[in-house]
Amino acid sequence: MKLTSYGHSCFAVEISGKTLLFDPFITPNELAKSIKLSDIKADYMLITHGHFDHIADAVELAKQTGAKVISNFEIYQWLSGKGIEDAHPMNHGGSFEFDFGTVKFVSAIHSSVLPDGTYGGNPGGFVVSTPELTFYNSGDTALTYDMKLIAEEYPINVAMLPIGGNFTMNAKDAARAAEFVGTRKVVGLHYDTFPPIRIDKEAASLTMKTAGIELVLPGIGETVTL
Repeated sequence: MKLTSYGHSCFAVEISGKTLLFDPFITPNELAKSIKLSDIKADYMLITHGHFDHIADAVELAKQTGAKVISNFEIYQWLSGKGIEDAHPMNHGGSFEFDFGTVKFVSAIHSSVLPDGTYGGNPGGFVVSTPELTFYNSGDTALTYDMKLIAEEYPINVAMLPIGGNFTMNAKDAARAAEFVGTRKVVGLHYDTFPPIRIDKEAASLTMKTAGIELVLPGIGETVTL
């Protein structure tokens, strides 16, 4: 599986012959100035919740790439009102089989409102299970004991977890989340973009290493193999 970081919580995964793009927030992100939307390709777009820093470029990229958008029902309705017809609504606990594998929409402890003030539904995360491997993108969330249920159902090879603190888990809580879901490899998300979530990356990596977990922090625009 190849993962390309676009900054904040936006990344693309190439898996089972498809490209999955998560939480598109690029053009408003000062740290992602080197990324051109016109260069981004996607077969699917998965959106965890409605906050602007996860959905800012969703409409433009959906139209540009023709990607099928997967999100909760309220975001599905909002996107439909903006002319995005190829979308698939989900809700907590539901799973659906796509041509790359199975997606399950799981709980996240956070808040959600769309950029125009529209109700964004409840935030969530995704467990993506493919013949190649299974990964978990928690979305923005606090540490929750419900994460242990994921390990009971899926063998999680890698988890994408927020580590910036303030609005979400920090590295210490993310290390516990990784243990809860049964993985030893974490891709860090949701850090450094805004002043309240700027972190000491070396300290975060040490926190994870002390817990026996590898923390992967790809640079913006960098592609890594997981």
